[in-house]
Amino acid sequence: MTTLSAPYLVRHDPGVRPTMKDVATAAGVALKTVSRVVNGEPGVHPATAERVRAAIDRLGYSRNESARVLRRGRTATIGLVIEDVADPFYSGLSRAVEDVVIGHDCLLLTGSSGEKPVRERELVETFCTRRVDGLIVVPAGDDHTYLRPELEAGTKVVFADRPPGAGLDVDTVLADNAGGAEQAIRHLLGHGHHRIAFLGDDPAIYTAAERHRGYREALGGLYDPRLVSMRPPTLEGVRADLDRMFALDRPPTALFTGNGRYTVTTLRALAGRPIALVGFDDFELSDLLQPGVTVVAQDPSWMGRVAAELLFRRLRGDVGPPEHIQLPVRLIPRGSGELP
Repeated sequence: MTTLSAPYLVRHDPGVRPTMKDVATAAGVALKTVSRVVNGEPGVHPATAERVRAAIDRLGYSRNESARVLRRGRTATIGLVIEDVADPFYSGLSRAVEDVVIGHDCLLLTGSSGEKPVRERELVETFCTRRVDGLIVVPAGDDHTYLRPELEAGTKVVFADRPPGAGLDVDTVLADNAGGAEQAIRHLLGHGHHRIAFLGDDPAIYTAAERHRGYREALGGLYDPRLVSMRPPTLEGVRADLDRMFALDRPPTALFTGNGRYTVTTLRALAGRPIALVGFDDFELSDLLQPGVTVVAQDPSWMGRVAAELLFRRLRGDVGPPEHIQLPVRLIPRGSGELP
């Protein structure tokens, strides 16, 4: 292994936030040595410590002081990246996170990725540039290796609703998506339906893929790929998919919709046509329709609270292994899923 000891051999882009790893490379020392110097721990030779401090000054490195900020009662800042603040599910999650953050006398920065991985990364990097103490991320992409330098620098991260990409093991809070879909299908099967269609979002989205998996496993040998449509919900698209399915020699007698927006769009496309329906995610006024809409309900507020409290536990110094929490969901029968 080659160690760089000459400071002028290390260059750093002034537009990129330097990390502890950058300091270690510039000073020609191990990452742990930099950590000891930054945290004022003993065991570092004075000359080595001076070299580390010189690298810190030269690069403009500033450590993340999450735990110390919280202990001293000063205002810390949390970053939240969600898919779309206009989506009722994410607005509920966001509000719950905000309540927890305010309860800890901290500030919250929020941004919507719009299901765009590039936008997700831009938001995360912008928040980190502003020295947030922790992050809660609803990921849009599946590559989160860009977060490694922030994690090494001490930034605490919790993923919510969807897991991070492969290779990154951090705290995660999810709903039981596949199990909820199985509940919905078993409910419809129990009411005599064997031709059950699935209308879900883009299969590249983790939650959509998991709900399709639960749907398929619950149907077993009754699964028919002609009764599946997975793409972003638009009224025209849903109408076209329903027309195609209803024109089959054995059309569906029941529908399972993969999220709240899909359920609402499907109801509009059906225009009052009677058919059994169960949706994943509850939505406002679903109980006032005739018949009321049977749903598999998850609790976005609960997810937001759990993710935020887990983050603050890390900020207070919890160094246990990453937690992978799965929250249960529940079926709420209201009439639409009980149609014969």
